[in-house]
Formats: sequence, C-alpha cells, structure tokens
Amino acid sequence: MSAMEAGKVTLAMGAGGKQTSELIERVFARRFASPLLTADDAAVLEPPRGKMAMSTDGFIVSPSFFAGGNIGKLSICGTVNDLACMGARPLYLTCGFVIEEGYPLDKLEQIADAMAATAAEVGVTLVAGDTKVAGRGQVDGVFITTTGVGEVMEGASPEGSKAAPGDTIIVTGDVGRHGCTILLERDDFGIEADVTSDCAPLWASVEAMLEVTRDVHVIRDATRGGVGTVLYEIAGQSDVGVELDAASIPVDPAVGGVCRMLGLEPLYLACEGRLVVIAPQEHASELVEALRSCPYSGGAAIIGRVTADRPGWVVLNTEVGTQTLLPQPTGELLPRIC
Repeated sequence: MSAMEAGKVTLAMGAGGKQTSELIERVFARRFASPLLTADDAAVLEPPRGKMAMSTDGFIVSPSFFAGGNIGKLSICGTVNDLACMGARPLYLTCGFVIEEGYPLDKLEQIADAMAATAAEVGVTLVAGDTKVAGRGQVDGVFITTTGVGEVMEGASPEGSKAAPGDTIIVTGDVGRHGCTILLERDDFGIEADVTSDCAPLWASVEAMLEVTRDVHVIRDATRGGVGTVLYEIAGQSDVGVELDAASIPVDPAVGGVCRMLGLEPLYLACEGRLVVIAPQEHASELVEALRSCPYSGGAAIIGRVTADRPGWVVLNTEVGTQTLLPQPTGELLPRIC
C-alpha cells in the first residue's frame, strides 16, 4: 500500500521527489489553482498601483481544529487582516507548511479547503508556497506561515501613533470569543459552553469604513492579548489616554459566563475577527453604520474615547459609576491561540 493510500503524511513526501509532487497535487495545487500560482521558484506578479503593504505571520494554534474554523482558515484571515489594518486591499498570498510525519491526509485536505474558501471570499490569490515534512514529535501536527501583499487605498494611512484626544474608539463586534473557544476546546477546566471563534476575514469591513472616510486614525486586529492589550499599545504609541465605558463593551453572554467562572477579563482574550478602530468623533456614527452593514462586523459598537489625561493608561468607567485602571497586560494568558 502506498503512503497516499494509507492516508498519512510521510517523510518521503517532504523530500522533493515524486511523492512530494503527488502530495502537492493532491492537497494544494488543485485547491489553490489560478493563472498566478507557479510551479517555478518564485511567482512573477503585477505590482500594486500605489503604496504596497506586506505582512507575514506564523500559525501554530492548538488544537488546529476548533469551533468556527481551523488553522487553515486562521492562516488566511490572520495575514489578510494585518494587511487590511494598514488600509490595504489584499492581492497575493504565499504559504509555507511544516507537517508532522504521520499527519492524516484528510485533515490536511480540510485545512487546504478552508484556506481556498477563505481566500476566494476575500478575493486574494495564493501564488506560491512551500511544503516540509518533519519527523514525529518535531512538529505538533501542522504549522503554517503565510505572507501577504496588498495595495494601500489612496489616502488611507492608519497607524498606531495617530490616536488623538477626542477620537472615538470602536470595536467591530463582541470581544474575546476566539480565546474563549480555544480555552474550551482544550477542556482543561471541564466547562461546557456554546462559544464559536470569531475567526473571519475583515477586508470588507475596512473597505466599507474607508469608503465613508479615509480619515481613520488607527485600525488594529485584536489577536493575541485581545482588545485590552491593543489599546495599551496604542496609548503608548500615541502618548494618549484611553477611557472605556464598561457597559458599552459587547461580550457574548457565554463568553462572559466562562470569564466570570475563571476570573478572566474578556478584554484580554484573543479575537480573530475583530478590529479596534480609532477615528475622529465626527465620523464615528457613519463608521459604525457602515460596519454594521458588513457580514463580520454587525455588532460594531462605540466603547470609549481617547483623552489627553493619563497618557499610556487605559481607564474603565464601570457600570456602577466608578473609574478604575484596566490592569496592564503581563505575560501570555493563553499560549498557542493562533
């Protein structure tokens, strides 16, 4: 029986010979097929018309399949969203796989299916890739690295250093769902809750905002460390204070329940389909309306404002009418969430 018939990835499939070609054809080539996908050493592409954004990211999420997605979908969303946060329409992606010997081929095909479907949804083209196979125990299942190139929309220049006192802070949906989903999938606490990852590609949401105005000061995706960490980073980069209204922060009831049981702060749980947006107050209502018209940002909400007070700090206005400093993030709350 051949390795393909056995349904497992073998070391020979990463050796660069016939079995490597068979693996690439079976799993990747037919799913990522396009006129731009190359079998040569590098893809030759038309450059963007204006400024170019470029980003690369590695994905080692554990478990690699979770409610709402898998590592394949996540690998496309993560890089597409990084480009979108710079106001860039995603154009091209490359991907690199490191696969553990013995990994089931049917699972690898499911991962590739998710990548192809997500890329098609965004309109980004996979143009080149690489496949390596590591010995048993050297890799935990499959790791993916994606690199993306995008075309920055004319007049758009969001940066973490541009938040200004008086600006409005928006999130594009409820917070903490991806981190909570991964925590529950690991089943370390024996908690059952109906929580699904928010993993999603967000270029359409960013494009909708930039059609309202190019004067969006900051766009960030709240991945590792969640919304709270992102806001502390922005407060430091821009030398401003951040004031949040606790009652306005959207949290799914199931996520809130898990957090209360475990003493966690939803603002510090990872998102994989949520943006933090900072823009002038005069544009805030229109931006929220535009976001709510998009598939993955229907729950967009204004959650606070940028101030000149207490630069570098995030202040929370509580639901009982008091103010408290949001603790600064320390360490990694939940490793391997992306």
